[in-house]
Amino acid sequence: MKRFITILLAVTFLAGGALIAFADNGPAEVKLEASMGTVTFPHQAHQALVADCTTCHHKGVEAGSCTKCHGVDAAAPKAKDAFHKLCKGCHADKKSGPTGCKDCHKK
Repeated sequence: MKRFITILLAVTFLAGGALIAFADNGPAEVKLEASMGTVTFPHQAHQALVADCTTCHHKGVEAGSCTKCHGVDAAAPKAKDAFHKLCKGCHADKKSGPTGCKDCHKK
């Protein structure tokens, strides 16, 4: 009986690890509509580079949650300003990735 329980626990542990590995981590890419043109953000590629989701999603990962504060709450910067600071700032720090307007915005 002890052997059975040990095996059952081991299988449960391994299955749990497999489920975590295949958890939904959001879309492969995100399209953001902007006046300068649509920005196609390679979300999945960035997940491989950033270990902690809160680096970008400081208030959670709910889709569309950015514009609940940014552009609405006077205490929060406009969404455009927040995105530019976050994205361009990271690209400048890492010396990798686009920083020019037309590099991201496509009409």
